[in-house]
Amino acid sequence: MDTDRSARLFERAREVIPGGVSSPARAFASVGGTPRFIARGEGATMIDEDGNEYLDLVNSWGPLLFGHARQEVIDAASSALQRGSSFGTPTEGEVELAAAIIDAVPSVEKVRLTNSGTEAGMSAVRLARGATGRDKLLKFVGHYHGHSDALLVAAGSGVATLGIPGSPGVTEGAAQDTILVPWNDADAVAAAVAEHGDELAAILVEPVAANMNLVPPDPGFLAALRDHADACGAVLVFDEVITGFRLARGGAQEFHGVVPDITVMGKVVGAGFPLAAFGGPAELMDQLAPEGPVYQAGTLSGNPVAVAAGRAQLELLTPAVYEQLEGAATALADGFQAAFDAAGITATVTRHGSLAGVLFTSDAPRRFEDVAAADHAMYARFFHAMLDRGVYLAPSGYEVIFPSTALDEPMLERIVAAAQEAAQRLAATG
Repeated sequence: MDTDRSARLFERAREVIPGGVSSPARAFASVGGTPRFIARGEGATMIDEDGNEYLDLVNSWGPLLFGHARQEVIDAASSALQRGSSFGTPTEGEVELAAAIIDAVPSVEKVRLTNSGTEAGMSAVRLARGATGRDKLLKFVGHYHGHSDALLVAAGSGVATLGIPGSPGVTEGAAQDTILVPWNDADAVAAAVAEHGDELAAILVEPVAANMNLVPPDPGFLAALRDHADACGAVLVFDEVITGFRLARGGAQEFHGVVPDITVMGKVVGAGFPLAAFGGPAELMDQLAPEGPVYQAGTLSGNPVAVAAGRAQLELLTPAVYEQLEGAATALADGFQAAFDAAGITATVTRHGSLAGVLFTSDAPRRFEDVAAADHAMYARFFHAMLDRGVYLAPSGYEVIFPSTALDEPMLERIVAAAQEAAQRLAATG
């Protein structure tokens, strides 16, 4: 597989961009080698600058439910761009997208659009603090809510991949109001709420942990968080940047039947364009300026091109789409697990709805420490073995598999066959 052009571009990129990437998650820091520079995407396939083709199981880290360059999305974005790229004024498109979000997501009566999941998560926390008059946050070890200071403590995703416990530049003061508890530890949550309940502005959670590989909630765990928030007067915030519109049209809260106070959305809502949102009950959302005293703003928020693309994708979401996504995730998870078992390799492949995760460990993970203790060197070897066979996985064992509906049955069979070959190679080389 020729990678000369990617290698040259990476060398040049490192001269002008820190680490050669605009986001650490794109680096191959934990798996080694040279990041592939992608030239274009077509359906389920990405083509790099050297002309190599890859069946894509990352899909821009989740937003591309229908794969690359879905025609309805491209047409909507192109039409909007012909009318102008940005106005700095209200547009009809953002109103219609907001209405579509409200129609889909159980907890949302009003919504504010932002440019990124980080921005939406930061704003949701500010709203919770402003509405409650409290300062402290309860978050879970390994859950990633963007790179704002208070939320970067013990985060997952790229932070975990790079082995960074927090980050230089985050002051002790910014982190001191963040209370950490292990995921899926009901006793630890109860103890934290008992000690800090009257100081808690928010309980902040990924309802399905998907930034530390894939770790679903224990049965009843989300409902317990809802009860704790109600009992102590905290705002329950679901970070559905990954799960929103992917696990179900109404997100993880529909999938699991637990409704938060504030929902943070991203990725799918923008169909691959820079767009995110947060929303909740009207009474709470009306605390935001200019209606209320909690300030939040963004010059490019509700960008008309991004809004048009997002709205076009949301209009395509039918029950049949989720059946197809879950079917693809099931085929991949079952096929990968069978490949590892046949090769005698210790691995656990987890599936939850339309998400899947590969972890080289004997037991299904329940918390961040389980993921951290897995064999990430083995994941790096598997990643490259799959890459050599034309399958693009996330370049980190802390990330998940994001299938798209563009993966047809022959493609899924090719991916599983590649996994079988890769597993046999790993077993043979020790």
